[in-house]
Amino acid sequence: MAPRSDPNNRVAAENRKARFAYEILDTLEAGLALTGTEVKSLREGHANIQESYASVEDGEIWLINSYVPEYLQGNRFNHEPRRRRKLLVNKREMAKLAQSVEREGMTMVPLKIYFNERGLAKLLLGVARGKKLHDKRETEKKRDWAREKSRLLKERG
Repeated sequence: MAPRSDPNNRVAAENRKARFAYEILDTLEAGLALTGTEVKSLREGHANIQESYASVEDGEIWLINSYVPEYLQGNRFNHEPRRRRKLLVNKREMAKLAQSVEREGMTMVPLKIYFNERGLAKLLLGVARGKKLHDKRETEKKRDWAREKSRLLKERG
């Protein structure tokens, strides 16, 4: 396990592929309704949100298909690793998200789970539109050019 500089403000899980596969238009910080063993497991940093997504159902936003492994010392009080977790956002933000997802054909993608300054588990939720193949190639070309440019500048000195 990596040494912690600040035990509260650290990333528990990150979805790096989301920025490659989606064009992130807006982000929102949401709270997570978790059980005690889920929080302890997140603090160990073994969660995975790669294949997860968020959806609006019955006036609530749910995080679906996220993986938080069982806490080893949790014995019979442990949680289900792939259960649906409720996201905590206020009603105005929820209505805005639901409207953009319905009308404009966007999706809600979790970008990272982290602990804020107060030690609370938060989820950075991105409102995104899926990239087409040519958009992904364009992004990769820009990244390669930036890498090449920095190499050239480093050589010249």
